[in-house]
Amino acid sequence: WLIRVPRVAVAVFVGAGLATAGVIMQALFRNPLAEPSLVGAGPGSVLGAVIAFVAGWTVHSVISLPIAAIIGALLALFLVYAMATRGGVTPVATLLLAGIAVGTLLTAISSLLLSLHIVDWQIAQEIVFWMMGGLDSRTWTHFWICAPFVLLGLASAMIQSRDLDLLQQGEETAASLGLDIEASKRLLTLTAALLTGAAVAVAGMLAFVGLVVPHAVRLILGPSNKRLLPASALAGAAFLILCDLAARTIHPPTEIRLGVVTALCGGPIFIFLLWRRSWESER
Repeated sequence: WLIRVPRVAVAVFVGAGLATAGVIMQALFRNPLAEPSLVGAGPGSVLGAVIAFVAGWTVHSVISLPIAAIIGALLALFLVYAMATRGGVTPVATLLLAGIAVGTLLTAISSLLLSLHIVDWQIAQEIVFWMMGGLDSRTWTHFWICAPFVLLGLASAMIQSRDLDLLQQGEETAASLGLDIEASKRLLTLTAALLTGAAVAVAGMLAFVGLVVPHAVRLILGPSNKRLLPASALAGAAFLILCDLAARTIHPPTEIRLGVVTALCGGPIFIFLLWRRSWESER
């Protein structure tokens, strides 16, 4: 109850949050290869967590790390939106470029802080392990930090499922059907950033969960976001539980970092999906 159950519970909400954020990003950018960190939320979370490690906040309070990560994600999103918006309009292409630029810059700052503190082995090890992702030593405290934000994000995404369907048809079509494009994009990106920040805050960086899971579910269920959002959340939760199980049992007694396992599992799956799509298009 104190060790295994909270770890699985955190895995459920982290997997669901990342997969849902991936659905939103793929619909918003109209690209099945989009993933949650495109608007800078992931790198922002990492930088917030690295600052918490370097400043020593994690020694005094267990909640300082996830809180710093969530704040970092939201600040990164604010910076990206400020760069991409002109005259109250935020073109999706500009938002994408701004997200990539800010994400690269924040990742570089995180690496700089790590390199400056590499001589302090304990801090450097904590940062590296956290950046590689993992659910070891997660408690009910981490669950209660993550769960409310993920539930709020899931509810917001479901409410906006019709907006996502319209945006997938193109902004001109969506506007002609009465959708407030800019307001919808702001709320959708904020929802994705909230989900990503909450997930990264308690689990670190986990590659491919928000990319592979929505893409695979979309191939099975089609593009309707009303079905895709809950199905992706459930699939993301199941995928992360299985990956965490593998991380704990593949090489006992050493635990492989969860981010490594998700990349090793998600990478080949994604390559297969791309190959299958290319093969079907050629036929």
